[in-house]
Amino acid sequence: MKPRILFLMPALLWAGAAVAQGATEKNGMGTKTNLDALTSGSMAVVPKAVADGTVGSPYADKRWLLAQLRTTNNRLLAPVPLKYDVLNARLLMKPVDRPTDSLQLNDQLVAGFVLEEPTAAGQPARRRQFRRFAEAPQAEQRQKYVEVLHEGSYTLLKCYDKVLRKAQLEGGYSSSARSYDEISDKNTFYLTRAGGVAAPVKLTLKAMQAAAPELAAALKASASAQAARTETDWVQVLATVDAR
Repeated sequence: MKPRILFLMPALLWAGAAVAQGATEKNGMGTKTNLDALTSGSMAVVPKAVADGTVGSPYADKRWLLAQLRTTNNRLLAPVPLKYDVLNARLLMKPVDRPTDSLQLNDQLVAGFVLEEPTAAGQPARRRQFRRFAEAPQAEQRQKYVEVLHEGSYTLLKCYDKVLRKAQLEGGYSSSARSYDEISDKNTFYLTRAGGVAAPVKLTLKAMQAAAPELAAALKASASAQAARTETDWVQVLATVDAR
């Protein structure tokens, strides 16, 4: 059976009985109470995230990961399985008692969430923090969720974006023809300081020095910064030269 996506209308968050106090339950009645509190209203089928046969993923992470949602009044809710659908700008939740369904949340009262990433391929478990892009340079970006990669005197953010290329059938059997839709990543990294506007930054030594002049000397002196190439490399570098 194919999963269904159900939209909860009005699906407003309720910041009352489901507030997590102390250690929250991750299954059983704790999760059921959380689901009831997160959603209300009738259900209606909405379109799937992508068509069958699409290459690429619309999600920030295609796995169902446990997530703890934080509301705009700073209340924490018990963890639920969640996906962030970047392409369609929505949060999907999997109800424990209906594993073939996905529920689309009305996230107007969601300030952010933390994804619990389990141990995999020799990598330790980690908590991935997402929040609204409040310091975005463009007003239309401020309701997006960004991942917080580093927080110190500077904050490094990852803004997820997806580009959908529809199938191209006009070319027949030519090399330009493509019989499938394709989703590709178009992510942007931003560096910001408290109270400032986020500025896009490339993950290179020269760009990071220009974006963070107070760290320029420390970055120049860091062998790790000289060799850094990837997102993971730069998170480790900033944890050293820009520790809290």
